[in-house]
Formats: sequence, C-alpha cells, structure tokens
Amino acid sequence: MTELMIHLDANSKKPLYEQIYDYIRLHIADGKISFGEKLPSTRFLSKYLQISRSTVELAYSQLLSEGYIESKPSRGYYASDISGLYFGKKQKQEVFMPPKSRPFLVDFSPEENEYAYFPYNIWRKISKEILSANDPTLFTAGPSAGEWELRSAICNYLYHARGVNVNTEQIVVGAGNEYLLLLLAQILGRQKKAAMENPTYLRAYQTLLNMNYDIHLLNTDENGICMDELYRLHPDIVYTMPSHQFPMGTVMPMKLRMELLHWSAEQKGRYIIEDDHDSEFRYKGKPIPSLQSYDVNDTVIYLGTFSKSISPAIRVSYMALPRQLLKSYDTKCSFYASTVPKEQQRALTIFLEQGYFARYLNKMRKIYKGKHDLILSLLKQESWVDTIYGDYAGMHLLVKLHTGQTTDVIIEEAKKKGVRVYGLAEYMIPGLPHTKETKQTLLLGYGGLSEAEMKMGIACIRNIVLE
Repeated sequence: MTELMIHLDANSKKPLYEQIYDYIRLHIADGKISFGEKLPSTRFLSKYLQISRSTVELAYSQLLSEGYIESKPSRGYYASDISGLYFGKKQKQEVFMPPKSRPFLVDFSPEENEYAYFPYNIWRKISKEILSANDPTLFTAGPSAGEWELRSAICNYLYHARGVNVNTEQIVVGAGNEYLLLLLAQILGRQKKAAMENPTYLRAYQTLLNMNYDIHLLNTDENGICMDELYRLHPDIVYTMPSHQFPMGTVMPMKLRMELLHWSAEQKGRYIIEDDHDSEFRYKGKPIPSLQSYDVNDTVIYLGTFSKSISPAIRVSYMALPRQLLKSYDTKCSFYASTVPKEQQRALTIFLEQGYFARYLNKMRKIYKGKHDLILSLLKQESWVDTIYGDYAGMHLLVKLHTGQTTDVIIEEAKKKGVRVYGLAEYMIPGLPHTKETKQTLLLGYGGLSEAEMKMGIACIRNIVLE
C-alpha cells in the first residue's frame, strides 16, 4: 500500500496527527488494513496529504507505541497482529524501446502512454511463475465478473487510493470501459434517458447510443454540470467524470458533487455513472476523492481502468456496482463469459498484491509530472498561446489559440509536416454546431512524447500559426 485516502479536516479541534492516528487505528482494528500490510512511508504520506512530515511521524509514533503497527529496519511500517489488543472482536528499471511504429514524427495523442519504464522483467517473472505452476484451472472458464482474487485486490486498491467503499462482490472486471457500459445498459434496462456533458468521451457516448439510450447533452460551465439543466431534462442516468473531465480537464467542486448526489437520491431509479479514468495522475494540490466515496444512497456506479496507469493493451477495466444492482447483474449478465484471459487476471492480481503496481505508479507520477511541467513551460513561451487550461492532471492539456486561424487549418498543415495535433472540436458530440471557442482550441497529449518530440511539435505549430 502506498496511499491512504484520509479526509483531514483543518478546521477540526482534533489535531491532524490524531486524525491520521484514528483513521489507521480503526482501519487496522476492523481489518480494512490487514495484518502484515505495509503502510505508506512518512515522506510519501506527508507529500500525498500535503502536510508536514513531522505530523505523520507523530501519528506513526503513537501507533507504534500502542502496538498497532511495527517498524522493520530499512523496510518501513507494517500493520501488526492486534488480536491481543481486541479480544473477541472481528478481526527503475529502464528498457530500450524501438522507435514508435506510427505514421507521424510527433503525435500529441491524449491516449499515448510512456512504456519505457514498465517493469518488463517483473511482469515476465510473474507470468512465468503462473505458467510454471502447471495449474489446470488456469485454462478453465472463470467467473463472468472476473477472478475473485483480482476483484478483491482492485477493491482494496480503490478503497485506499480513491476512497471507493464497496465489497469484492460489487466489482465486475471486463475488457475495456465500453464492454462494461454494454453490460451496464443491460443491467439498468434499455431505452433509458441519459445525460452527458459536451464535449465528452465519445466512445462512451457512442456505446450508450448503440444501446438505444435517449441521450441529452448538458450545458457546462467552469465547474462542470449545470444543475438547472439537469433538473430541466429529467434524465434517469448522468454520465460524468468529476475528478478530471475529459477532455476539458474540469474538476467538479465539492458543492456541485453534493448537489449531484442529492439529485440522484431524490427519485428511485436514478444513477450516476462516475468515470474515473485517469484519476491516478494529479500534479498539484491534495488528492481528490471519488464521487462514490461520498455516496450514502448507493446510486453511484464507479468505472475505472488500468489503461492509463499501466497500458491500454492490457484491456482491463472494472466497475463497482451499487448493491441494489447486483441482483439485476446476476439475472441478466452473469451467464456471459469473462472477457479478460485468466492468465492476465492472475498476473495483474500478483502485480497489485505484491506492491509492484504501487511502486510503478509512483514512478510514473513523477515521470508524467516532469512531462507536464516541461510542455507547460514550453507553451508559456509561445506568443500564439492565449490560455492553457485542463492542466495539473491527466496526460493532456488544452490550448486556446491567439490567432485568426482555426484548428482545422493548423491540424491539416501539421499533418503535412508529420505532426499530429488534435482540436477540441474532435471531442464534441457529432452533428452539433461548434463554437468559436472549440474552433480555436487545441488538445495536446504529452504522455508518450519525449522532450525532443515536444519541442519539434510545438515548433511546427509555431511555424504554421506565425507564417
């Protein structure tokens, strides 16, 4: 474990160190932090929670003195066996990568990741061990919702990293978010009325459209969804990305989150689909808990994926269903075969449980932050850049142009020079008129780019805009 989603209240009379102490003590006592589980280092947790390291050290010192945790030299802090305290209670490896096989010299795709730092040897070792076990069950059909061990590992990760409060049986694993949305449309029933932001993740829009959903578009402002619009439309379902809206990069404020949850609780059968696709990567401020972590009425359907944090090729996404939808899932979808190979599920389980994923994710946060800071500094030097927004999270940002040229012209001219850039207009719902804002805003992904490629691509745009 490297993360703990601790909600600290700076206005509370209880000191911050005591809030941390209480959180960890209670979670060890009720088994949510299991015996032998490694805790985040004091350095990491202080940085993650944006507080002083001495505050975390004070909390750990108290837990240590009372026997809730133990310290192992040069290894860190681990949860202790507290059965004696609670009688009767429920207990950088870098790999050379060949040149990218793509038709452009530079591609500002928001879907590209950096793969040079992936721990290939570890994944290879895990896969070899799985195959060497000669376990015949590896080739049998598994549960439609995914292997229990993987679902349990995902459940544990989501609780500590995103505050998602569900049990293992509520997790459904599938090959991509689109597949899970197809299942969800069958669980909820067809011909529902759904509301989505515009622009949005078009694959989700197209998937729901293909399931005969009546889709209505929500007007948005700098905070996200306009609630007046939501009440006017009276949808059954709202699809949203509150922690980092794609492509706008908007972070939904707490007040709006509470209003949205209040809306879903007002009427039986209303649900919120929370797509938390790249929440792992945030480069400024405190971690933002999921919307689901505040849901007390069981109305949020949580979607996540390993496409950004590991690779889109791994094709593993997950859905956390409200308890009230489990019976519908069992009745309508449990007969489907699992869409993720069992070997891959077992490899990912070990990758998660043995801490490899946490270490890799920690490394990639630093690498993507470096890329983010670099492209931001490069763009701020350009005279044709009017406004940069959607930054400090994810792997792309938006650039409003200070030029009379439209993004369509820039995109076409850049293609001729071997550079692929994207316009915000490409992520608008098809068939609707575009505003001047969308026609003059570029979307630039940087996750898969080197420093040289960033400089080359930005120079290409500069030459087109200023010529």
